[in-house]
Amino acid sequence: MQRLFTLMGNHPQAMPIKKGEVTSSSVALDFADAPVPHEEFKPFVRDLKFDVGELAIVTFLQAKTYGKDLMLLPFVVSARFHHGSLGYPVSKGALAPKDLEGRTVGVRTYSQTTGVWVRSILQHQYGVDHRKITFMTFDESHLAEFRDPPNCILPPPGKKLDDMLLAGELDAGIPIALASTLMSDPRLKTIVPDPAQAAKEWYAQNKAPPINHMLVMRKSVAEKNPQAAREVYRMFCAGRDAMPPLKDGEIDMLPYGIEKNRRGLELVIQYAHEQGVIPRKFTVDELFADARAILGKGCE
Repeated sequence: MQRLFTLMGNHPQAMPIKKGEVTSSSVALDFADAPVPHEEFKPFVRDLKFDVGELAIVTFLQAKTYGKDLMLLPFVVSARFHHGSLGYPVSKGALAPKDLEGRTVGVRTYSQTTGVWVRSILQHQYGVDHRKITFMTFDESHLAEFRDPPNCILPPPGKKLDDMLLAGELDAGIPIALASTLMSDPRLKTIVPDPAQAAKEWYAQNKAPPINHMLVMRKSVAEKNPQAAREVYRMFCAGRDAMPPLKDGEIDMLPYGIEKNRRGLELVIQYAHEQGVIPRKFTVDELFADARAILGKGCE
């Protein structure tokens, strides 16, 4: 029995594994006590702290860029539409997306996956030149090798993003904790006036969920024990299959398999490259070359 140290939030598709309803005779997942998984992404990619777990997709793209010992499995852990992720203080008056040019926007990090999706929305749906926005970054990238572009600045000492946003010290910002209720605070409005409708229009054009986190495994662990990698993937797929079936017309936000994830990955690769987060555009097949070699046709 191989035990794998695992980073995974309490996502619906992971709960059958965490509860022991989905098991393996050859692999045991030891889940880390990590209530906020993204806070562990930095040691995941810098120190290889975990054998397997969820990781922001842009963080993985950067990890691949810098040759980290990680391989991508074709399994979405989380995805969401980000048209409501960027807020601005009502004290600024009415602001439209194009008005952000020449202004300062707060983000946790420039390379944050949410930030990549938000900038892509501003650029491709609203014609905003994100290079004309100053981004105030409140943390360093998960990858130590990455350097922010010239249009990034640091906050004043001791200042926090959410506090500055609510106080009107930033023109707009992506709250640190999107799962919080901050975006419903009456002091804020979304820069996209009707996020739900805008998301529908975005999906109608792109036909893919905006991927946030995917399943990642240490490549050396998978190569040493290919059966362990196959079992990890099988267990998570079984957990996904245990969820209630999709209703008619409902979007599958948690697809697994290479082909079901191809379009979503093509988009995030394109946007990360356009924004200077990665130096070149990977192909989807390139991302999954390691997984294909180990998982075989079962991951298609």
